[in-house]
Amino acid sequence: MDLTLSPADEAFRAEVRAFLQAHVTPAMREKVRRSGALLEAEERDEYRRALFERGWMAPMWPKEYGGAAWTPIQRLIFDQEASAAWAPGAAAPGIFMLGPILIAFGSDEQKANYLPRTLSGEIRWAQGYSEPGSGSDLASLQTRAVRDGDDYVVTGQKIWITQADRSDMMFTLVRTSTGEVKQQGISFLLIDLQSPGITIRPITLLNNAAEICEVFLDGVRVPVTNRVGTEGEGWTYATRLLEHERSTVGNVNRARAALARIRELAAEQSIGTGTLLEDPSFSEKLARLEIRLQAATFMQLRVVAEAMAGGRPGPASSLLKIIGTEVAQEITHLAMSTIGYAAIEKSSWETTSYFDNRKLSIFSGSNEIQRNIVAKRILGL
Repeated sequence: MDLTLSPADEAFRAEVRAFLQAHVTPAMREKVRRSGALLEAEERDEYRRALFERGWMAPMWPKEYGGAAWTPIQRLIFDQEASAAWAPGAAAPGIFMLGPILIAFGSDEQKANYLPRTLSGEIRWAQGYSEPGSGSDLASLQTRAVRDGDDYVVTGQKIWITQADRSDMMFTLVRTSTGEVKQQGISFLLIDLQSPGITIRPITLLNNAAEICEVFLDGVRVPVTNRVGTEGEGWTYATRLLEHERSTVGNVNRARAALARIRELAAEQSIGTGTLLEDPSFSEKLARLEIRLQAATFMQLRVVAEAMAGGRPGPASSLLKIIGTEVAQEITHLAMSTIGYAAIEKSSWETTSYFDNRKLSIFSGSNEIQRNIVAKRILGL
């Protein structure tokens, strides 16, 4: 779907294309396109370093904190172009999730200490929300933080923590008190993952990757100065953070590039006297996906419009998360069907993406939870 852009936005699109042409090499692009973005850490870091040097590492942060201060339209343009170019994913939890929370609710000391080092990549962050038994029902979390002088003593377990074994710090939710409502008494802490009492165990997934971990905290001492905002108000900050995360989980622009990839594959597959792309049954499946993707695009534009008006992603991000993640899963399912027996090659984009996308409808709040949010906050049920 095309946007009617101002001359300034068209000029920005041209600038983005030039940047991507200069910093996404043909070899890198082909590797992302064919292997589901499984780049080496050095390759990904090289791309992120180029973004940092260009001043584009934190698109939505204010300039006073080193951000690019892009408008929502500029962010959308960049995402469209980066997806079309099969650029490596640059999203980092510290930039897209923690940064906006620190800017809005962090102390001056926290902003001065963490924002510059997060932006430069000196500090790598993990998000520590989920626990065994507290995934979709996050408010039931049991990890406890007991105040002891100038520290909290934290004990509990976190699970499904992406790249915790390669991170320096973790922003996490802990229970500091118990109230009548389970959302009360939750606080938001910043924890150094090198602290005594922390054990990190990687979890091997179906695609043989080990990007997620269990994190055990046994009497870990965390300075009170590492609490973001007011004690007991962590749920407020967590829901704000999840709105930002959910608006990016269903990557509509990457899905459009993936659908184009399926067209290429189908055009190469012979069936009868023609190609798979010409098969009526396959064409119907492809058309249905394109219609759903168009609906997701409209929802994405709605979120952008609300942001342009000065609002937050809000409950519309839940709708976008539902539609975007379901479409992404359907696309990789069709891709697996398209390549047939070649799916046994585990390093192919189709196979790695198929397994990886299984998680999309679960994390950042399962789609069932998102439907409850839509029912309550949009439909008023």
